[in-house]
Amino acid sequence: MAAVRSIRNLSKIALGSLTALAAAAAMLQAPAAQAGERLTPDQQLAKMLKDRVPGKPVDCINLTEIRGSTIIDKTAIVYDTGRTLYVNKPAFPQNLSSDDILVSKTWGSQLCRLDIVQLRDRGMPGFMHGSVGLESFVPYTKPPKDGGK
Repeated sequence: MAAVRSIRNLSKIALGSLTALAAAAAMLQAPAAQAGERLTPDQQLAKMLKDRVPGKPVDCINLTEIRGSTIIDKTAIVYDTGRTLYVNKPAFPQNLSSDDILVSKTWGSQLCRLDIVQLRDRGMPGFMHGSVGLESFVPYTKPPKDGGK
């Protein structure tokens, strides 16, 4: 009887170990699959701007029109105003991270070239870890569906 109990206990331990090993193997494979799908910052920006055409750069955009912003790691900040995406590529974008919160200190109702944007850590919102100086904003719009006729 004791031998049967010992075999059952060993079976449970072995089954538990196999389950844990299978789970660990699955977790190791998942990041490898996701890593293959990861886009470079330039590819992310190109994907965002797909089917859009660039316009003449502008020095300022109206704060009231900005619906949201996206940071492309070490590359650019994209401001969304609905129909138009404005791409700002700071001269020194090394500190830009998609995990950042942007804090813009402006004078008036516009965000302009030469304004400074502080970068705050999303995990520790009070912690500023850098800043970038904005350059000109390049507008990207979708062409009219009728071909401009």
